[in-house]
Amino acid sequence: MTAHDPYGHVASDRFVTRWLIITASVAALMLFWRFLPAIEAWFSPRQAVERTVTPRGDLAADERATIELFEKSRDSVVYISTVKLVRDVWTRNVFSVPRGTGSGFIWDEAGHVVTNFHVIQDASQAIVKLTDGRDYQAALVGTSPAHDIAVLKIGVGFKRPPAVPIGTSADLKAGQKVFVIGNPFGLDWTLTTGIISALDRSLASDAAGPTIEHLIQTDAAINPGNSGGPLLDSAGRLIGINTAIYSPSGASAGIGFAVPVDTVMRVVPQLVKSGRYIRPALGIEVDEQLNQRLQMVTGHQGVFVLRVQPGSTAQRAGLVGITIASQHITPGDLITAIDGTSIDGVPGLLARIDDHRVGDIVRLTVERKGTTREVRVELQPGT
Repeated sequence: MTAHDPYGHVASDRFVTRWLIITASVAALMLFWRFLPAIEAWFSPRQAVERTVTPRGDLAADERATIELFEKSRDSVVYISTVKLVRDVWTRNVFSVPRGTGSGFIWDEAGHVVTNFHVIQDASQAIVKLTDGRDYQAALVGTSPAHDIAVLKIGVGFKRPPAVPIGTSADLKAGQKVFVIGNPFGLDWTLTTGIISALDRSLASDAAGPTIEHLIQTDAAINPGNSGGPLLDSAGRLIGINTAIYSPSGASAGIGFAVPVDTVMRVVPQLVKSGRYIRPALGIEVDEQLNQRLQMVTGHQGVFVLRVQPGSTAQRAGLVGITIASQHITPGDLITAIDGTSIDGVPGLLARIDDHRVGDIVRLTVERKGTTREVRVELQPGT
């Protein structure tokens, strides 16, 4: 015989009843919360309450300084649009198509405009637009792909835009405020701000071009279209040319690079004067791939001189290249430092030499057969 609890069904009914009451209460609260705005709107007055404007007060000192810098500097910045010629494969007709946009800045009162080489690369025409709406077809004066710098010229007439003030980059410090004015994504005369994140960065150029050295790294927003525009310090002086960004997505990721103004000051005057940049050189032949192999074989760091050009300043200073015999190669001179700064490869050597001008005397630290000595070499025009 099975025992039967005469009160079991009563306890079960009470549990179900409580569960239903709780569920209904929660549902009622949710509905009430959902329709509360409508209920409030129904009972609230139909006439809108007028609001008063809260006084702004004076702008902060740094805000006023930033506004003043932008207003003073923007007229020196230009908008550059380029086109290229293409040929229709069927009709063989040649026509112009838009290639891209970029930025630049006024260099001097003669109408020279400085921008990046990659902004005008492969373009057949460049149009420079000023802040007052005037635009001009620019003429190409000269380029230096090794520094990603190009100089254009426009005929500005009597109403000349102001040239950007020039600063220095050798005394820059990480943490300094910087300002970028340019035309990102075609949005003309845009201001972004940030700080110098690091100095003396190196960046490999596209394709097989040379590595660009001594770059300024900044977290100021730099996007496509900012290229060629000025990087300014808090005094509104030019300290660099915005040249590249590091970004997996192609947009600003807080890592931008600028060619320092000290490099610009060496390159641009030569481009204006002769249309090309003549690099200073030692009169020796070097090769980075061979240099790396020689470093692995010998265990020494530096740059191995492969060949000394006859009649060069390096030959007059007594530098010697490698000797190739039938069975082995005998290393010549190994350059380990320039003016006391150590170098570990060909890009570093070329960058240190490029810090100088033709005719300067550089002090090389050279090793040969275990003996270290210093050699003074006058820099000659390179190729």
